Amino acid sequence: MIWKQPIDLEVLNASRKNTLIEHLGIEMCGYGEDYLQAKMPVDHRTVQPFGILHGGASAALAESVGSMASLFTFDDPGKQHAVGIELNASHLRGVSEGYVIATARPYRLGKRIHVWNIEIHDEKERLICVSRLTMAIVAE
Repeated sequence: MIWKQPIDLEVLNASRKNTLIEHLGIEMCGYGEDYLQAKMPVDHRTVQPFGILHGGASAALAESVGSMASLFTFDDPGKQHAVGIELNASHLRGVSEGYVIATARPYRLGKRIHVWNIEIHDEKERLICVSRLTMAIVAE
C-alpha cells in the first residue's frame, strides 16, 4: 500500500469549498491500495461550446486527483506539500453527458518528485483522456 495517511473521502470533499474543484463539481469518490479516484460531471460547467467535455476540465480533474493523492503518501504531511510542475493530457474521445471518473496511480514516488498516471473514463468505462502529472515535493 502506498498510503501513509488515512484517506477519509468525506473530509477530502469538505476541503474543496470555495475552490476550482468545488466549482467544477469534482468529488473524490474512491481509493484502493495504489489509486485514488475522483469524478466530475459533464455539464454546463465542464463542456466547451460544442457540448463536449472541455480538455481544460479534464486537465483540472487530472491535476486535482493526482495532487490529492500525493498528499497521502507523505511521512510527515505537516512538513511537506506537493505542487504541480508539469501536466500533459491526451484527449482520446469526446463525451457529452454523465460523469467522468479519473484514476490516479503512481509511476514514481520519490522524496522530491512524484509522477502520476491519470486515466479518465466515462461511465461506460471508455477511455476519454490519459494524463501524466509531475509533482514537486517541497518543505513548508
